[in-house]
Amino acid sequence: MAPHSLDVDLLGELTETSGVPGYEDRIRDIVEREFAETVDRVRTDAMGNVVGTLDGESEYSVAVAAHMDEIGFMVKNVEGEDDGYGFLELDPLGGWDARVLKAQRVTVHTDDGDVPGVIGSPPPHTLDEEDRKKPPEIDDVHVDLGLPYDDAVDLVSPGDLVTMDQRTEIVGETVTGKALDDRISVYAVLEAARRLEKSPATIHFCATVQEEVGLRGARALGVDIDPDLAIALDVTVANDVPEFDEGEHVTRLGEGTAIKLKDGSVITNPKVHARLRELAEAEEIPHQFEILPSGGTDTAGFQHAHGAKPVGAISIPTRYLHTVTETAHVDDVLATIDLLEAFLASEDGEYDYTL
Repeated sequence: MAPHSLDVDLLGELTETSGVPGYEDRIRDIVEREFAETVDRVRTDAMGNVVGTLDGESEYSVAVAAHMDEIGFMVKNVEGEDDGYGFLELDPLGGWDARVLKAQRVTVHTDDGDVPGVIGSPPPHTLDEEDRKKPPEIDDVHVDLGLPYDDAVDLVSPGDLVTMDQRTEIVGETVTGKALDDRISVYAVLEAARRLEKSPATIHFCATVQEEVGLRGARALGVDIDPDLAIALDVTVANDVPEFDEGEHVTRLGEGTAIKLKDGSVITNPKVHARLRELAEAEEIPHQFEILPSGGTDTAGFQHAHGAKPVGAISIPTRYLHTVTETAHVDDVLATIDLLEAFLASEDGEYDYTL
């Protein structure tokens, strides 16, 4: 395959733009803009999923999906006293580890615009021994707007959204930032659509919503599109860091794209992942295999929708998932796009995936 490079500007725009489950509108605008130049038609649905369709030479159809939403919060209350400062109480949207939230900058999305805030952390020398040992809880997390209570109440309402504030950077051989889960896969889908000028099968490139709260967009889209085959793209765990043993790594950065065999929600079709492996070997695309003990992706959403359908998944190994420093290797991202392109370019509906 011809060598390609990472479009850092587009990836940065995707990852730095905010879009929590159910409120993916800013990301949706970017995806629609990019699809407008590469596919035959673009549509959205009542949930906010985006589908860019590339018409093929047959009615056989393949859905390729990556989710647009990132984990975040919804404001549930503004607390404080009339003569004091206001602080925001939060309800999580997606799976957060409270340990990573202390001392972070955030953006509060209000009707009047975006407002900066911080999640503070008490100085350790003011904590007693019991407080030092107490594990943090999401309920203990509050956003400090630096505003008096009356001003905070006027500015922020219950239902306003909160996302983390972090830039995307190239660090050595890797790219790091917030929301690589799963905007880096959205980027891969957009790039595959850009490379494919024609396809033997009809391809539905899907940017889904609400994956982080139960694969909801993919479940609905699987019924609406009713594809003959579905491939999901997502990040996966790369615990190849000092505190983990080799058997706990799941995947390793720099060793290629990951062909999913299973996770906590799905066992991929053996014939689908075998063909992905054959293509990777034939095209000399670096690859590894993903066996993820827990967690799930849109793969399961498509498998469960509208009857039994063959499903497969390609994953991008990523360190530090569900933090603001999610980190992926540039070469693994490019290998993922290469494998997806090779698969779609050769998928003509003649492969038998029944078991």
